[in-house]
Amino acid sequence: TRNKATYILVSVFDLTEQHKLAQLRSDFIANASHELKTPLTALIGCLETLEEIADEKNEIQTKFLNMGLEQANRMQGLVLDLLSLNQVEMQEHRPPATIINLTEIIHDVVSSLLKRSEQACITIVDRLPASLPVVGDQRQMNQVFVNLIENAIKYGREGGQVVVSVSEEPAPRSGMVGVAVEDNGIGIARMDVPRLTERFYRVSHGKSGTGLGLAIVKHIISRHRGHLTIGSQPGQGSVFTVWLPTGSTSEKYV
Repeated sequence: TRNKATYILVSVFDLTEQHKLAQLRSDFIANASHELKTPLTALIGCLETLEEIADEKNEIQTKFLNMGLEQANRMQGLVLDLLSLNQVEMQEHRPPATIINLTEIIHDVVSSLLKRSEQACITIVDRLPASLPVVGDQRQMNQVFVNLIENAIKYGREGGQVVVSVSEEPAPRSGMVGVAVEDNGIGIARMDVPRLTERFYRVSHGKSGTGLGLAIVKHIISRHRGHLTIGSQPGQGSVFTVWLPTGSTSEKYV
């Protein structure tokens, strides 16, 4: 038989312009957010002072002060989330290399959210082992689980539970461990699930929020070379599972 010629097709794309545009967008968001942060802080301070000295008997005055303070705080939350998202995107190409105990981080998150869960009449159940070593950034992992557990409380059912546990599902790839945050709340429609991590996308349940929390979670997990899975059914609750590379227990925690 005759030898057949082998051909290799090599495609070269110049992405310089795309990278420049992405950097311009990132710089604009960072600069605009920083410029908004300072006057917003001053505005909130003024409104809080006025609220303290306002005439409580004047219902109209109290109503508009509360409304102004609520909207100023909402805008401040949006600015802080934009700054956070921008920072995470800038770090995304530099994965963390330290070993952390994820259990301790989640314990701290649960403790910080106990008051909020009690106000919502929801119990947080922690089923994590004493030690769960993963490769990660401690501050960013705190941010991930604050977002996920806060959402579980917000969309949970009154009198229900939010359960945090090691996932029993098969890992997306070897060398990973999953931590699941599960609620028994209102759930999410199937058509909404694929879009949950998009910026500013919010499921219409009448709940407040910036629409950036899960986008931040997605980019942090991407930086960690991890994976986020979402399972939900309307009326039956949701499960958000964070998969991360495991760390060796022989290495020192940071």
